[in-house]
Amino acid sequence: MRIAGSDEMTERSHPPFRADHVGSFLRPERLMTAVRAHRTGGIGEAELREAQDAAIRDIVALQESLGLGAATDGEFRRRGWSAGFIDAVDGFGLREGTIGFRAADGGRSSAELSPYAKERLKRTRPIVADDFVFLRDAVTGAVPKVTMPSPPVMHYFLGPRAVDEGTYPDIEDYFSDLSAIYREEIAALEAAGCTYLQLDDTALPCHCDESFRSDVASRGEDPEALTGRYVELINAVVDARSATMRVAVHMCRGNLKGAWMAEGGYEAIAETVFGATRVDAWFMEYDTERAGGFEPLRFMPEDRIVVLGLVSTKTPVLESKDELKRRIDTAARYVPLERLCLSPQCGFSSAPGRGQVITDDDQKRKLSLVVETAAEVWGGI
Repeated sequence: MRIAGSDEMTERSHPPFRADHVGSFLRPERLMTAVRAHRTGGIGEAELREAQDAAIRDIVALQESLGLGAATDGEFRRRGWSAGFIDAVDGFGLREGTIGFRAADGGRSSAELSPYAKERLKRTRPIVADDFVFLRDAVTGAVPKVTMPSPPVMHYFLGPRAVDEGTYPDIEDYFSDLSAIYREEIAALEAAGCTYLQLDDTALPCHCDESFRSDVASRGEDPEALTGRYVELINAVVDARSATMRVAVHMCRGNLKGAWMAEGGYEAIAETVFGATRVDAWFMEYDTERAGGFEPLRFMPEDRIVVLGLVSTKTPVLESKDELKRRIDTAARYVPLERLCLSPQCGFSSAPGRGQVITDDDQKRKLSLVVETAAEVWGGI
């Protein structure tokens, strides 16, 4: 294993960092107690907010104590990883889609509810900008990081059914409204001082899976053309940012209590997606063979950072540090070591509640492993 020696290798002054993470954390039981009490009318908005604030301060302190360069609010104010966006934007409803989750025992879950535009979309209030302000004031040394679902997520899982046809007879009008909402939110984030934004994308990785590509074709869409359109959609959003904001895309095949949606390596989309998407970094799911090999990383432009998601949040089993180093070394054949970082493959709690397969202790051990391994590979953080 090559060990870094230069200053550029040992530390990064801007995100993503050598040891980074995707964003969500296991919700503490005291927070879930407050959430349940709020749902039943036992406490009001103010009491729920106090519980969220306390939980966020604690999770920020944990991240900083472990030596992580970035800190999130754990997504503690959301029902789920994408629900914060859906709840905040006027005009969304939910419909049953066609995509469920796969489990290690071969079982499959029923299809998940997915967002659709039942009315013309409007941004009438901040989506995550207010959450960022609290996070910004809670950190003491780490860079505050904000996460949002990627724009393609608001279309892919329903395709043509992602809009009410009477409201949006032309899907391009929907994409235009959606892009405008993201650009407005990014402007609000930058005005509040945000310099690190992550877009979580579960749509593009589904185009690595032949079964999903067939589903897309069966509903009358061309998978290749849709991949290209999603790249344009992301670019329309991120091109509005200033030079001070770093934007990363997190590639995710789904993460629900140890289960997943899509399978297949990145080769099918790599040249189009990596070559043309104008973001600063990619968080790449690489914790199992379902993600394939590192060869598709050869399409990464020379100014992109790749964060290798080698540590799994789907299992409590702690990875071998030597194996992580070996895999980092293999990835460095396609992207130079100085442009690589390390993280878990996904967040620790993309679903609401405490139904994940890992514990708080597992979460801490996994993050400590990321920090320790990065320190040894890149010479310090």
